[in-house]
Amino acid sequence: MEQLQERGGMDSRWMWNLNDILEGTEAFDALLAETEKKIVAMNALEGKVSEDPRAAVKLNFEIAHCTEKLYVYAKMQLDQDGGNAEAQTLLAKAQAVSAKAMSAGSFLKPELLAMDEKTLSEMRDDPAFNEYSCYMDDVLRDKPHTLPAEQEKLMAMAADCAGASSEIFSMLSDVDMVMPEVTDDEGKKVRLSHALYGSLIRSRNREVRKEAWEGMMNAYAAYRQTIAAAYRYSVKNDAFFARARRFDSAREASLFGEQIPVKVYDSLIESVHSMIPALNDYLALRKKTLGVDELHMYDLYVPMADGFDMKMSYPEAFELVKKGLKPLGEHYAKLLDEAYADGWIDVYENKGKHSGAYSWGVYGVHPYVLLNFTGDLSGAMTLAHELGHAMHSWHSDHALPFAKAGYSLFVAEVASTCNEMLLMRSLLKEYENNREASVYLMNQLLEEFRGTVYRQTMFAEFERESHRMEEAGEPLTAESLSTMNEKLDQLYYGGVCKVDEAVRWEWMRIPHYYNAFYVYKYATGFSAAVYIANRIMTEGQKAVDDYMKFLSAGGSMPPLDALRLAGVDMEDPATVQDALKVFADTVRELTEKLA
Repeated sequence: MEQLQERGGMDSRWMWNLNDILEGTEAFDALLAETEKKIVAMNALEGKVSEDPRAAVKLNFEIAHCTEKLYVYAKMQLDQDGGNAEAQTLLAKAQAVSAKAMSAGSFLKPELLAMDEKTLSEMRDDPAFNEYSCYMDDVLRDKPHTLPAEQEKLMAMAADCAGASSEIFSMLSDVDMVMPEVTDDEGKKVRLSHALYGSLIRSRNREVRKEAWEGMMNAYAAYRQTIAAAYRYSVKNDAFFARARRFDSAREASLFGEQIPVKVYDSLIESVHSMIPALNDYLALRKKTLGVDELHMYDLYVPMADGFDMKMSYPEAFELVKKGLKPLGEHYAKLLDEAYADGWIDVYENKGKHSGAYSWGVYGVHPYVLLNFTGDLSGAMTLAHELGHAMHSWHSDHALPFAKAGYSLFVAEVASTCNEMLLMRSLLKEYENNREASVYLMNQLLEEFRGTVYRQTMFAEFERESHRMEEAGEPLTAESLSTMNEKLDQLYYGGVCKVDEAVRWEWMRIPHYYNAFYVYKYATGFSAAVYIANRIMTEGQKAVDDYMKFLSAGGSMPPLDALRLAGVDMEDPATVQDALKVFADTVRELTEKLA
């Protein structure tokens, strides 16, 4: 078995340059000392914010910028080599000063809210204070949902306990749960795990994937009363905090921060329901292609096409991505070249390196991308995805001050997914006369749609219903929740698929349910990205110009308004429906190819 290289033996050409953030430990310690002084100054303002509120807000953001730089630098040092003792020490220091900073700034918002509303509005509207206008707008919006100081303190003290359900679920699911033994592709008995399940459920051997699927579902079913109790109190927690802050529902409270109307959530579900016939067409095609009498839930993940993949070096993958993103123009291409040549990207796996991929960074410094490049098409798609995040951050940071640059989670996956869609369009065009390649690529695209739009919307519907039940006083039990899950699977898959009884238990293994009303953003973000990619491919430069305005909007406006800059109206059901028409068209094209 090939051993991974130590970090020190890696080729520096393919490593990121963290010196662009801080030039070593001495610079880190100097910034740490400066941040500590700012925190002392902030603590001295407690009870005095009204004397000079502008200075207090400004200092709060200065501290936030410093702690961001310290934390990101330390964490990325550790991510490139988890065994680095010096990096571990730096991260511990960064975490400690971040905790101090959070404590130091905790009085700012309550003291601002205690001030006269007219004064706060004047601060927001003052051109000389424009850098912080969005923050002040959020303060004013929060006023009706902010409690008296003593009650706010109690709410803050309860925050740790509020996360108990999620922690209990994680410990049970990741540590204590006993998984069964199953048979792998080589006929050997292996202990099922979350990682192994991902490969076994895609096995060409139907018995292997069936056994893995049933093993996973039944493993959770064995703990159904415990998991139902954990989830029940997670939902109760959501409902309590919503009521305490004078919201009509937990869903409204969750969407409030990003200024998303509840109708956007409902419209997503209604739009996806209207396009379930297209999902049925895809499932029928899958059933026919796999050659099975009945399509079962464990048949949904196995690839419909085999035998095609693109092996490539990292430089080749980068050129492939650049070619796919060519419609975004010369400026975007120039930034990609900078990312490639100037230490933005950490490419290859080494011993102790963080798994997976991400894009991250610090305001005022170019963004970074962590990869564990795999040398195939999947690796190229991951590169395109993370570069989308990086370019979103670059444009926001260069257009806006620190206090406005950070963009909402509602739009966080739009730029990354748009890049994937543009690359996929480019590949489909390039390989349109290669039947094997076309089938493989279309199958990949359809699975992205199914997993991100249909599946995540089904999860969003589960969350909507479970919280409605709690708010209506209906019992949330293992039986009621499992019955609801089975009905949703019947709605989404029952038109073609045999909805196996064990699917009742699948809701129990979804960790996102403990961060309520988050999963819908995957579906809305994907739909927006498909819509934007379509505009770019059909309208050209006008659509690209609009898209760049969106990338540069950061957090300077509500996310729905930022998307409107790119021509996307997420309050219009047609946006999701138009995205799913791409799904339906691809199903038809794939049907023709397979015929």
